[in-house]
Amino acid sequence: MKKITSSLYDILGISSATICLAHCLIFPLFTVLPLGVSHNPIIDLLFASIGLFAILKIIKKSGLLVSSILVVSMMLIWISILAELFFEIHLDLIYFGGIGMIIGHLINYKLHRKQNH
Repeated sequence: MKKITSSLYDILGISSATICLAHCLIFPLFTVLPLGVSHNPIIDLLFASIGLFAILKIIKKSGLLVSSILVVSMMLIWISILAELFFEIHLDLIYFGGIGMIIGHLINYKLHRKQNH
């Protein structure tokens, strides 16, 4: 049976963070239009959970730089989501966290590919 490599987790993390960031940037436009769409923080929790799963698998084998970027980015995302769930406050930290997640996963993916070639 083939073992899942950390590059697969990086691809999962990059995809999840990119979709999450696109959701966070585009969704406010949909709320302006009279489509009857309202924001649901559960969607944010779904993306954050996927991202958390990916970084927990990656930080065990990555360096200090990548681990730090991913952990800080995930903390920013979770703080923003929890503030919205419990206090109904939208924090812009989620955007910085999403960008940080993409950057951290890209760096780790490139380092992983460089080591294997």
